[in-house]
Amino acid sequence: MTGGGAIPRYDVLTLHPDLVRPVVTGSILGRAIEAGLVAIGVHDIRDHAAGKHKQADDTPYGGGAGMVMKVDVVARAIDAIRTPDSHVVLTSPGGRPLSQAIARELAAKPHVVVVCGHYEGIDARIETLVDDEISLGDFVLTGGEIAAAAIVDAAVRLIPGVLGNDASAGDESFGAGLLEYPHYTRPRSWNGLDVPDVLLSGHHGRIDAWRRAQAEERTRARRPDLWEAYAATGGRTIDETGDDE
Repeated sequence: MTGGGAIPRYDVLTLHPDLVRPVVTGSILGRAIEAGLVAIGVHDIRDHAAGKHKQADDTPYGGGAGMVMKVDVVARAIDAIRTPDSHVVLTSPGGRPLSQAIARELAAKPHVVVVCGHYEGIDARIETLVDDEISLGDFVLTGGEIAAAAIVDAAVRLIPGVLGNDASAGDESFGAGLLEYPHYTRPRSWNGLDVPDVLLSGHHGRIDAWRRAQAEERTRARRPDLWEAYAATGGRTIDETGDDE
């Protein structure tokens, strides 16, 4: 199994492959696999545990509740799939919060291995074998499987050709540091709510300006943290540019 080659590869190491596999091999990602744009594998860490019972966890030194995944077992799972091109990511509450910028970083890697923690986590010595730690946010999940699926999905959809229209990834939320503008489709009127007239005008300049203004207003109202960062890097509102006509 190689990390280099013609197409990027993503491998997830987990104690619960059935939780991850349907997400990372279905829908758009599944079509990308079929089209030869990406390869995705999901692997059971227990395959690398010794003994009849394939034990991958044990009680923590020093006492405490819960079980801890064994570093030797996880290390063998990583070694079985790692190549010189591999970028190994550990899902961890202490990692970098996943962002669109991080997703772009991972989308540019030839081989990404995502290691899922479970129970009380993995023996801390595993940190010597990983290149990165990523979190979904300031909350705790029962395991890293949901995080791993999110990481793979966020990165793979940025690979050229995966979305069909590569402009889609640039237009959506966080692509330009802003939340995405609202979308509408038929019916034109629903429950007394009409599609904005500008979207029916056929005037692409006005549509683009309206969408930019909506993205800015949504970001300002809903995510002041993003708005502050956007403004600090030189982002300007539509009113300031004078492009609203």
